[in-house]
Amino acid sequence: MTFPEWTKPSIYGALGGAIAVSILGFTWGGWTTNGSAQAMAQDMASDEVTLAMVPVCLGISAADPERTEKLAALQDLSGFGRRNAMMETGWAIRPGSDAPDRDLADACLAGLELDGS
Repeated sequence: MTFPEWTKPSIYGALGGAIAVSILGFTWGGWTTNGSAQAMAQDMASDEVTLAMVPVCLGISAADPERTEKLAALQDLSGFGRRNAMMETGWAIRPGSDAPDRDLADACLAGLELDGS
């Protein structure tokens, strides 16, 4: 069986077009693989859980009898020192966990508005 003369260039053109569309789709088109989509979903879920836990953190801080001293200590610090001190207060521990959470500590510090906003 013989193929028409235009078959070979059309197959090359279709193959080149498919490769070009794939490259453009993954770089500029917003296409993602299953693994990267799951990673993005996990990150978004973790961020939402952290935001949902901020009122719990603020409630624990409000009920702490040593709140004034701890807030004064937090006020004197900045940057990572402030976050580490927040983790040491025990306010940034998620219910059911034994260790403080860094993301929750950062979010709770933002909720406390220590910089006088």
